[in-house]
Amino acid sequence: MRPRSNNRDGQLVAILTVALTLALASCGSISRPEPGLEGLQASPANPSLDPFRIAASDDVGAQAFLAAWQAEREALAEDQITVLAVSGGGANGAYGAGVLVGWSQAGTRPVFDLVTGVSTGALISPFAFLGSDWDTGLTAAYRDEDVSRLTSGGWGALARPSLYSDRSLRALVGKFVDAPLLTAIAVEHQRGRRLLVATTNLDAQSTILWDMGAIALSAQRPGQEAAGLALFRNILVASASIPGVFPPVMMELGDAGLAEMHVDGGVSTPFVLAPTSFNLWTPQGTMQPENLYVIINGEIDARRAITKGATLPILMRSFDTLSKSDLRAHLVAAVAFASSNGARLRYAAIPTALGADSLAFDGPSMQRLFEAGRAAGASGTAFAEITADLGPPVAPAP
Repeated sequence: MRPRSNNRDGQLVAILTVALTLALASCGSISRPEPGLEGLQASPANPSLDPFRIAASDDVGAQAFLAAWQAEREALAEDQITVLAVSGGGANGAYGAGVLVGWSQAGTRPVFDLVTGVSTGALISPFAFLGSDWDTGLTAAYRDEDVSRLTSGGWGALARPSLYSDRSLRALVGKFVDAPLLTAIAVEHQRGRRLLVATTNLDAQSTILWDMGAIALSAQRPGQEAAGLALFRNILVASASIPGVFPPVMMELGDAGLAEMHVDGGVSTPFVLAPTSFNLWTPQGTMQPENLYVIINGEIDARRAITKGATLPILMRSFDTLSKSDLRAHLVAAVAFASSNGARLRYAAIPTALGADSLAFDGPSMQRLFEAGRAAGASGTAFAEITADLGPPVAPAP
């Protein structure tokens, strides 16, 4: 367990982050045109982005995505689907990365037909999608020096709408997301597999799902390499941009001079097993789900503590409680989907005994979480079969 002093330091950082964000909210800002409600509702389509994304609540777009994917899988004679969803969690993503590496070491890690990522899970998802051969890159990414710099150089809200610059985040993504990685993803996309990353469109208050394999494939066309790579990286940065901590990412809307504001996908959903409109979908044939896995880069069990009777401790404790409740609600919905379709659902979450802190980006803290995740993955104890009360099973599920 982490020494108590370190945990208090992490809580203090979290409290100060919220406090400073609120105090400096009117300082740094992004200049945006104000077209009014009518103009916002009539925002033009963006032919450079729309082919690669759907809103999670878009029934028509979701059905079109499904139909195209099903036709491709049938042509390839593919069978049932195995899914991995990786949640957000900031620095706690080190645990999920460790679970994947340990899973590989155990020799039981599946090839996933669908991988989805939110926030830090978005940064993990390309490596999870490509498989065990890319574990070296995944391990290096969570040990990189730019990780420890993510929350350095504060007071940025005086000049921008966030405490910290996204310079180190973009440097980290740029270092590990390159043309060879996109080429490998494009190959797997053509084999009927899919990689989706979620961002939150604040203007539309909507979860946006990006087909990263389609973007990677577009980057293989002559003359499109740079644009495809830039878009791929931009989406990963947007999905990991915690509001108030890192600046939002602006997505240009054609030639109209407007742009959408995209932030952390975790604002609108903790993880994605399927678009919202898929909840009532009954998959058949090659689309039938078989095994569903969720890596939760955070705690799901309650951690009892005395909450100090002051504004900021109450605010932070309430936020933590809300986040855990949201996770549990999404898991309950996922259980219902799995049950109605004859699939198995298993999840991995950080044990409360580890004292995880989503803002502890220092090397020792992240290495400790990574090693804990790796050990759990290697021993086969990382994943729990879901139960009615979301508690752990008597014995780990294989």
